[in-house]
Amino acid sequence: MPQDSAVPTPPADDDDPAGRLIDYPRRGGPTVLRILLGAQLRRLREECGISTEQAGYEIRGSHSKISRMELGRVGFKTRDVSDLLTLYGVTDSAERAQMLELAKEANTPGWWHRYGDVLPNWFEAYLGLEEAASLLRSYELQFVPGLLQTEDYARAVVRLGFPDASEEELERRVWVRTTRQQRFTSPNAPTLWAVVDEAVVRRPLGGRGVMRRQLEHLMEMSELPNVTLQIVPFGAGGHAAAGGPFTILRFAEPGLSDVVYLEQLTSALYLDKPTDVDTYMRAMNNLCITAARPDDTGGLLRDLLNDL
Repeated sequence: MPQDSAVPTPPADDDDPAGRLIDYPRRGGPTVLRILLGAQLRRLREECGISTEQAGYEIRGSHSKISRMELGRVGFKTRDVSDLLTLYGVTDSAERAQMLELAKEANTPGWWHRYGDVLPNWFEAYLGLEEAASLLRSYELQFVPGLLQTEDYARAVVRLGFPDASEEELERRVWVRTTRQQRFTSPNAPTLWAVVDEAVVRRPLGGRGVMRRQLEHLMEMSELPNVTLQIVPFGAGGHAAAGGPFTILRFAEPGLSDVVYLEQLTSALYLDKPTDVDTYMRAMNNLCITAARPDDTGGLLRDLLNDL
């Protein structure tokens, strides 16, 4: 999660003498709210010159608990936030009320929590970030990106990953994927820029019929103004992203830094250090140069359809 982000302070006015009331976004569920609140608490602590050990003692915890709170990796108890605000000298009633209300909202489950029985905790964190992102840039070399999958294709992918899953579990996993997709065809939709290896669109996952519909769906989605799809042809040879798939998430909120998401079989990595993000951003930009032009995607997919 973002470790170096700081929530900007708006100019002070008559109703906000401390200049610290913030119009927090309410999109993205608890994940984003925890990050923003944690960043604000860290800023207040550092302004007072208080160590994490001192802050932890004040809330009957440890310095590591303060660190987890400030990184947005845990929920917030109202009592803890209230005690920290007192320690940091925040006495303005409006500011205290705003942050205490935010702490309550940060503990409100997102829509995906209804599927907690089939979602690992590390992926629930990603869903919160994805929900809040204004731009997602994704590279895949084996499967069509989840946000661009048809139901039948998604079902085939889930069966590969969970061969022993019951039909009910399988359908719940597919439903999560299709629910995520709804944002990209709704008003104020975020931007999705996906780059896929040619193997992705040539591998007939789920059978010829499923793959035909999937290719048609990719053609339809690539026509949307907020979706860009590029294909890296086999003829391009090696490229900078040979290490594996990744997603870069960017947020409209200035209090959130870019995050690189790397999914593994049983866990995931979230990178937000500027040096890491810059490395992956360069790799993504090089991929976009190596891949066929977005204007060529429709023709390439039509050729593949004719070959099926």
